[in-house]
Amino acid sequence: MSGAGKKVADVAFKASRTIDWEGMAKVLVTDEARREFSNLRRAFDEVNTQLQTKFSQEPEPIDWDFYRKGIGAGIVDMYKEAYDSVEIPKYVDNVTPEYKPKFDALLVELKEAEQKSLKVSERLEKEIIDVQEISKKLSTMTADEYFEKHPELKKKFDDEIRNDYWGY
Repeated sequence: MSGAGKKVADVAFKASRTIDWEGMAKVLVTDEARREFSNLRRAFDEVNTQLQTKFSQEPEPIDWDFYRKGIGAGIVDMYKEAYDSVEIPKYVDNVTPEYKPKFDALLVELKEAEQKSLKVSERLEKEIIDVQEISKKLSTMTADEYFEKHPELKKKFDDEIRNDYWGY
């Protein structure tokens, strides 16, 4: 296996192990997002499988004797000499060092955004629960019960009444 092919296959394999597919799937809200995520995962798996199979195997050696018998020694030796003279350059990765700091910075930014998102999500879930509670009790709730939950509204209404402001 060539150095570049092996490196690509190794990176792809490591990436597939470090991706938390289940964790990402848990935060998806809509069916469309789940479908797109499923398509992304399927495409990733296909590419990863192809990289693992295509680049992880050494090519089969050429059976020069087989071709000497069928074609003739002179022409086969000429091809063998040309084949042996081909040098495949080794891959030197100049890109990863350039983009790794940017990628790491994006990961930090992503974690911060994730934390903010989780906090907002928790707050919204609490608000949803409060609204559901109120909607269930609304038909039988008294003004005093409502003002117990929302003292700022009680203060506002009391101030308006005290200042003789009736909204017109």
